[in-house]
Amino acid sequence: MADTIKETNKLSLFHLTWPIFLEVFLFMLMGLADTFMLSALSDNAVSGVGAANQYIHIAILILEVVGNGASIVVSQYLGSRRFFEAAKISALAVTMNLAVGLLMSILFFFFADHLMTMMNLQGEVLHYAQSYLAIIGSFIFLQAIINALAAIIRVHGWTKQTMYVSLGMNILHVVLNYGLIFGNLGFPELGVKGAAISSVISRGLAVLVFFWLLYQVMEVRIKIQYYFEYSKEYVKKILNIGLPSAFEQVLYQFCQIIFLYYATYLGAETLAARQYAMNISMFTYLFAIAIGTGTAIIIGRHVGAGKKDDAYHQLWTSVRAAFVFTIIMVAFVTIFRKQLMHVFTDNPNVIAIGASVLALSILLETGRTMNIVVINSLRASGDARFPVKIGFLSMVCMSLPLGYLFVFVLDWGLVGIWLAISADEWLRAIIVYFRWKSRKWERFALVSPNEQKEA
Repeated sequence: MADTIKETNKLSLFHLTWPIFLEVFLFMLMGLADTFMLSALSDNAVSGVGAANQYIHIAILILEVVGNGASIVVSQYLGSRRFFEAAKISALAVTMNLAVGLLMSILFFFFADHLMTMMNLQGEVLHYAQSYLAIIGSFIFLQAIINALAAIIRVHGWTKQTMYVSLGMNILHVVLNYGLIFGNLGFPELGVKGAAISSVISRGLAVLVFFWLLYQVMEVRIKIQYYFEYSKEYVKKILNIGLPSAFEQVLYQFCQIIFLYYATYLGAETLAARQYAMNISMFTYLFAIAIGTGTAIIIGRHVGAGKKDDAYHQLWTSVRAAFVFTIIMVAFVTIFRKQLMHVFTDNPNVIAIGASVLALSILLETGRTMNIVVINSLRASGDARFPVKIGFLSMVCMSLPLGYLFVFVLDWGLVGIWLAISADEWLRAIIVYFRWKSRKWERFALVSPNEQKEA
């Protein structure tokens, strides 16, 4: 245990970030594998799965209420060396997320068809979306467990181990996709349903491995009864961080659904182009996600240990690093945007539409990079409500009306949606920059350093 404690107090951004980068990269590959393989079936299959995934993304964000909240609370408790309490909070987080996940699985099982009908989808696109959501949604409780376990394991500094699990999960997912989508390797040919079943199986096996890792990483071993013990104090701390964090992300996904609704009026080709462009864009802010997550772990430890100056300066170091990587990726995507679109489709209209919005990556992704790193750091410090307030004003009150103006009044098509999203990212980026610089986040620490409780 002494070696583990010593190791967790010497976390560096590089050693945390590179495995997180690979883990997020592999997670994105999971969605990309579905898109790439389904594109061999039809653009309608891709559009249907993309629309269904809007609901799945919102579900996952809701599940991150507990995962994100627990990871930040545990991180600060580890920083203050309160390991027994960290173990109890971890067990409670797993139970809470499982309960929420089971409830969501029931809702998706009964209402998947209705949810997709509400999206203004028609024909084959609607059929594919409904069949995919019914399967993935019914087993969303598996992702609930993964969210809680991976977040807790990661804040202990075991980012390399969670990356290995993601690697194994993705290899299995791709193999099963190959078999179940196209009827290879002796599997039945299930198309879109096969992609969904593949995801469910790979997540189920990942849950087992994550539970094993949890019992390897904890400084204080979690006892079975901890999963059934309720603590009002711990729940309050988890939700005080988790609810605002998730709500801010739900607002973002809500806006994406509205923008998707706008795009349905632009035609099937625009819908397909949007999905392909979004899959490509994910790789431009991949480094920012990894650096933002690693920075949050370090800042949570610093704040828990009372080292607020170290936390303050760490943010600026991380932002500079994130910007360097993002600009490199943006340059690559901008130069090769048509070739990248051609990987997914041969339709010249889809390629042209997708390439036109990818040309705006320098405007969109630089603002998004600032937001990812700074907002993650604000949450890690305990200042989780501020991003929600500015998110509502910027995303809902500004970007949605702006998008409507660009798409339906000025007739700018998908480019108008991209410009509205870019305006939101930059407005929030400027505001959170000054929030961190003001150091008002320092008063939101969740624990006091070295304030131990008896086991």
